[in-house]
Amino acid sequence: MEKEVILIPQSKRNLTGLDFFLLWSGAAISMAEIWAGGMLVSLGFWGGVMAIIIGHIVGNTPLSLGGIIGSEWGISSMFSIRAAFGRIGSFVASFFNIIQLLGWTAIMVIICARAMDVISIKMFGYNNRFLWILIAGLGSTVWAMVGHRWWKWIQRIAVVALAALCVVMTYVVMANLPLSFLKNMVADGSLPWATGFDIVIAMPISWLPLVADYSRFAKSTKSAYRGTWWGYFLVSSWMFLLGFFLSLATGQSDPIPGMVAMGFGVIAFMVVLFSTITTTFLDIYSTAVSFMNIKPRVKEKVATFIFGISGTGLALFFPVDRYESFLYFIGSIFIPLFGVVLFDYFVYRKRNVDVNQLLHQKEYDLLAWLAWAGGFVIYRLFLNYLPVFSASLPSLFSSGTLYLVLKKWIKK
Repeated sequence: MEKEVILIPQSKRNLTGLDFFLLWSGAAISMAEIWAGGMLVSLGFWGGVMAIIIGHIVGNTPLSLGGIIGSEWGISSMFSIRAAFGRIGSFVASFFNIIQLLGWTAIMVIICARAMDVISIKMFGYNNRFLWILIAGLGSTVWAMVGHRWWKWIQRIAVVALAALCVVMTYVVMANLPLSFLKNMVADGSLPWATGFDIVIAMPISWLPLVADYSRFAKSTKSAYRGTWWGYFLVSSWMFLLGFFLSLATGQSDPIPGMVAMGFGVIAFMVVLFSTITTTFLDIYSTAVSFMNIKPRVKEKVATFIFGISGTGLALFFPVDRYESFLYFIGSIFIPLFGVVLFDYFVYRKRNVDVNQLLHQKEYDLLAWLAWAGGFVIYRLFLNYLPVFSASLPSLFSSGTLYLVLKKWIKK
């Protein structure tokens, strides 16, 4: 029974490279990404642009590598963790992933509701944040429940429409930013470059714990990898830059008032609502998939509905002002965890796993846990005491390297 739930047979893998490009493009068209881009204004023009581009190159690579595990074996992200961490280890990771995905669902719904409130007040003199939370949350839940066979079609329509609207917004923003003004924007020192770099990396890394949930439906590993990498890199970088330039143009870190002030009204309303749905449904669906790693007999649609409603309810209370801290929490937990997973799969196992064996995997692997803990400590040390350096890369490589060293040492 568990195998039938967890393992996707080849006959049901119908997503192409284009589907993954559009899937991750849709995930990247998000107010959260535009908002995060606005956080980087204090880095100055060149510092901000470099952090966005380099950060996405660095963050996208482990994201896409994590997808390879799913596309090669037809297994979800949390189930794949069993190879390195054991069965109980994957349950612990699933627990943390459920927390972060419920948090992301709440954050996305809150950002959407706040934005729609600001826009609707300006356009119609009407505000009702509770209504917008319900519309965004329930819309995302329904989208998540329709299943992967329908995603490929509705994502194509939605993403193309959203991209067209964002092109218009980008053109207007850039038309209000003369080149001479951009050249004179220098870092003010309030945000170390490496800290801004980690904010950028945290965005693609936040998708790493669920990327295989979708790549397991891929027809081809190579096309899934390319579609994931380029879809998220191009569009997420664009959204970060849009938020960055919007903040430069308006002098406000929150992009929504700037959008309204620049006359985006209807366009902004549509982008906010539909981009929230095309992004948040991924969080909701993968929350259910993570739970099913622990309880495989639960029906997928039932779990999706429950977690969609739970994330929507959480949006009523979630402290969204702690958004930046939330990104660092995600980084400190999942960067070292997947450092172990990626080094285990690509270096230690050389891309060979026995899926049947994972169904009856040992309870836990102490070496993997030690390496994970070591990477977590490295991340927090760099973040808190060495902010001039990035915490992400040292954490990723230290956990993976420590895992390999421990494995080799124990074998001797």
